[in-house]
Amino acid sequence: MKRIAAEYVYTGVSDEPVRNGFVEFDEDGTVISVGESPEPGAEKDFRQGALTPGFVNSHCHLELSHLKGKFRRGSGMSGFINQINELRDSTSAEGRKREAAAWMAGLWNQGVSAMSDISNCDETFEIKAGSPLYTRTFLEVFGTEPQDCAAVIAGVKKLAEKAASYGIDAAPTPHACYTMSPELLSAASAEGLAAGYLSYHSEESPEEEELLISGTGALADNYHGRGLSTPPVTGKPSLIYFIDRLLEVHKPPFDEHVLLVHNVCLTQEALDYASEYLKNVWWTVCPLSNIFIHNALPPIRMMRRNGLRITVGTDSLSSNDTLDMVKEMYCIQNAFPDVPVGEIIRWATFNGADFLSKTDTLGSLSPGRRPGIVHVRNLGPDGRLTSESVSERII
Repeated sequence: MKRIAAEYVYTGVSDEPVRNGFVEFDEDGTVISVGESPEPGAEKDFRQGALTPGFVNSHCHLELSHLKGKFRRGSGMSGFINQINELRDSTSAEGRKREAAAWMAGLWNQGVSAMSDISNCDETFEIKAGSPLYTRTFLEVFGTEPQDCAAVIAGVKKLAEKAASYGIDAAPTPHACYTMSPELLSAASAEGLAAGYLSYHSEESPEEEELLISGTGALADNYHGRGLSTPPVTGKPSLIYFIDRLLEVHKPPFDEHVLLVHNVCLTQEALDYASEYLKNVWWTVCPLSNIFIHNALPPIRMMRRNGLRITVGTDSLSSNDTLDMVKEMYCIQNAFPDVPVGEIIRWATFNGADFLSKTDTLGSLSPGRRPGIVHVRNLGPDGRLTSESVSERII
């Protein structure tokens, strides 16, 4: 048995830390107990800062790691799409894999124990298969033209077979309302629901909402200028449109695990509609990415008032400067100082593991779990995160 102590121990299931706490664990990292040190100064291994469970990055695009530093900030969604189309293949396949592998190792060393990752191809499969970091891979599809639906679904099913050959948990998932025909949105959603897990970019930008509500705006102009079809104008938030497309292929209620990512433009109307049908829904925030593209943040106060299960992701290095969960948590704390640090840590640990159905092993410093143990240092008064806070894996 080993023992480590710190000024604060966050278990992931309680928002209040154990002050001057300790964690006891076996050789393989299985937690035995958590408690308060009777004599903190006498602990053999006592750390300044906090101990937390391993993080769960609820939204990442590992295969875009080669795009770090290449994108313009503040482009909006239309400008961001143009940059993706221009720069996605600007690095060789070997270079793309090398960058993805380096960042995967970095995620692990910083304390990420599990991840919900997006893949559009097979370039990261070998990397994921060889990593101790657990990954559920969402095989994301696009296609604005209805006649392409069958071919796109056939292609992503082949990709799913390849992922399975690597032993990776993976299944198709839709991207977003504005990149898919109604037919493909429903078909891809059906595939994800059949696997029990679905991840979806939801209400990420004002341009997306304007497209669905009125059929106008920068995103509409972008697609029309390229001769691409756009989704029907509904006069309602895009999340409502998405739920309606799910209802085309699935009778309510929905017991499958659904991850709604970004939620920058989430409204009470859309939230209520989703909650009526989705019984196992989690809501991911990627604040640094949202600031990078739109200079906007999700309505976290409203999300908390409604008791939503919030998780935290980094998104990709095309819209972020780093894949650092502590930086994301600090961004949330800085923008919403009324949110307790322990609650944010719960979002970044237990809630993410809960979506992945991994709370039996990950997400909390609870006896019998093996979540990994992370040291977060350079904290401020009362254990608050600072711009200098960093994390490192202990176990």
